[in-house]
Amino acid sequence: MTLNKEEKQAIISQYQRSGNDTGSAEVQVSILTKKINILTDHLRDNKKDHAGRRGLLMMVSRRRRLLDFLKRTAPQKYVNVIQSLGIRK
Repeated sequence: MTLNKEEKQAIISQYQRSGNDTGSAEVQVSILTKKINILTDHLRDNKKDHAGRRGLLMMVSRRRRLLDFLKRTAPQKYVNVIQSLGIRK
């Protein structure tokens, strides 16, 4: 149900800008997207998990803020991230 270390490393290596980059907006958005997908599947099975639903909404809003920042600062990277993750805007 959670994101394990190997999956997270694979996501980071795919979206990082340089060798030591683990906190850029692209990396954060991709990790949040994976967590959102996992939590969405969990909430389909557990409809009464309201605390989980609140966490999901917080993650979605954090991802939206990061994407807005990326759109302001680097529009081409924004388009690339949106297309590669399959996020609709």
